[in-house]
Amino acid sequence: MLSTNNPNHQHININPVNGRIISVNGQIAEVEIESDSYPQLLEILVSPENDQIRLEVYYQSEKVVSCLILYGRSLLYRGMKITGTGSELKTPLSKDILGRVINLFGDPQDSGGPISNANWTPIYSKTPALNTIRSKSELLETGIKAIDFLTPFVKGGKIGFIGGAGVGKTILMTELIHNITAAHSGVSIFAGVGERIREGQELYQRLLTSKVMANTVMILGQMNENAAIRFRVALAAAAIAEYFRDLHHQDVLFFIDNMFRFVQAGSEVSTLLGTTPSEQAYQATLQTEISSLEDRLVPTENGTITSIQTVYVPSDELTDAGVNAIMSFLDTAVVLSRSIAQMGIYPPIDLYQSSTSTVSRSLISSDHLAVLTLFQQLLDRYNKLSHIVAIVGESELSADDQTVFNRIKKVINYLTQPFFVTEIHTGRKGVFVPINTTISDIREILSGKLDDVPADKLMYIGDLKSL
Repeated sequence: MLSTNNPNHQHININPVNGRIISVNGQIAEVEIESDSYPQLLEILVSPENDQIRLEVYYQSEKVVSCLILYGRSLLYRGMKITGTGSELKTPLSKDILGRVINLFGDPQDSGGPISNANWTPIYSKTPALNTIRSKSELLETGIKAIDFLTPFVKGGKIGFIGGAGVGKTILMTELIHNITAAHSGVSIFAGVGERIREGQELYQRLLTSKVMANTVMILGQMNENAAIRFRVALAAAAIAEYFRDLHHQDVLFFIDNMFRFVQAGSEVSTLLGTTPSEQAYQATLQTEISSLEDRLVPTENGTITSIQTVYVPSDELTDAGVNAIMSFLDTAVVLSRSIAQMGIYPPIDLYQSSTSTVSRSLISSDHLAVLTLFQQLLDRYNKLSHIVAIVGESELSADDQTVFNRIKKVINYLTQPFFVTEIHTGRKGVFVPINTTISDIREILSGKLDDVPADKLMYIGDLKSL
């Protein structure tokens, strides 16, 4: 399915800019300008000798420009003639793009043939004007008990799944895509940034099977692509999301897997350019590069963009500067814990480090807020009691403490859930649990109605009616 084609060659107007390549270093080519006119930053340069070459102006100095090699690195040589196009990198925008898989250049990566009736538009745009931004207090139900109860999503918000390798970030995102795109009236955009080729193939097949691919666009720049392409794929996906939000006034679900790879690609490019690094060896422009993407993913008077992002945490270190820079833009941070996953609890959400700005009377129901507040109060007590239990055992607790300990343990077990996307691996049929059912069930557990039910009975069930 994910075949590799040559870039889709857009209509190019050659301007008087011309020069020659004087050096190639990794994904960076230096071009000496020989004409009186000078290329603009982000302008695409091509070669009259080979129409597959695509260079993007990234840095300028007197008579020499440093360019990201977007395509055709193996074709470059010292002295090759280079000319300007007067245009930035563009992506195809059309309703015909729905249901398709494309790469950074707009080339189809599926078997659907060329994309017709497309307008080619630059992948870069400015943040919407402040007076056009409109926030909504409408919750986005996911059917995942732990998320809907602990960290509810708001339409038009930014959500991050944060964790180290192998803790289930991509699985959780794929389950979200499965659960909410079918009932979603708008469109979905998926940006694969630096992730495994296998995951892109599996997601495509899953979306086809669940019949939601027809309203989805996938744009991929996976781990086999060079840093320059991985660095730009998310911006191209943002341009497509803006098109459906602003021109068609639709609500957009925007998925990025993985946002940390976007940061990492920018760091690789910065290193190749020889720029002075900043904190923890990240590029000095880290915050600016992230904001260039995140600030475009906002709700406006035309429609909303709800952004759901996975964030890889290197060495499980949440204090990493790149991770912190991404988290500063998120409304909701769902932290996934390796230690919780090793206990067999999925999704392995860290109840203490996860956070959200959506828990307020203006966004969630008073019933939800009351049950959640009680749970959080008892959870703090449970955390203290668990240290005692680990040392002397549960039998040494007072009767009141044992009651609290067991009820919270049952809620934690209840918040586990079989996923649709892992049915083939676990043998458990996936379930979608409405938020009102989740709140009602947790209220019953905390009130003591299930005190006689063993905690293990609540693992990997849907609602309490399935007991």
